[in-house]
Amino acid sequence: MTNQLIQAHALVNALRKFAEEREWERFHSPKNLSMALSVEVAELVEIFQWLTEDESRNAANDDALKNAISEEVADVLIYLVRLADKLEIDLNDAVSKKIIKNAQKYPASHKT
Repeated sequence: MTNQLIQAHALVNALRKFAEEREWERFHSPKNLSMALSVEVAELVEIFQWLTEDESRNAANDDALKNAISEEVADVLIYLVRLADKLEIDLNDAVSKKIIKNAQKYPASHKT
């Protein structure tokens, strides 16, 4: 767990530095970051829009498709990490709490 926290912290710091070096901090308000996140999620959805269920499940087998998905997933993560950083949200803590909450709401014995 400690290694994961260090890696998450390193990612936050790398993204902060990237934005600072380009003087983008003034643009990285929670409002702007959440809108940019929404756009990137839409670009990810666009890749899958007309794929069948089977095609989407096999996307990792198509190098070009996988690369496109990888780039959009990276963009989503970048904006999500920046948003959490700006709002002082510890993503590890937030995810851990949400998993616990979901486990209570959806116990493993409750299968669909």
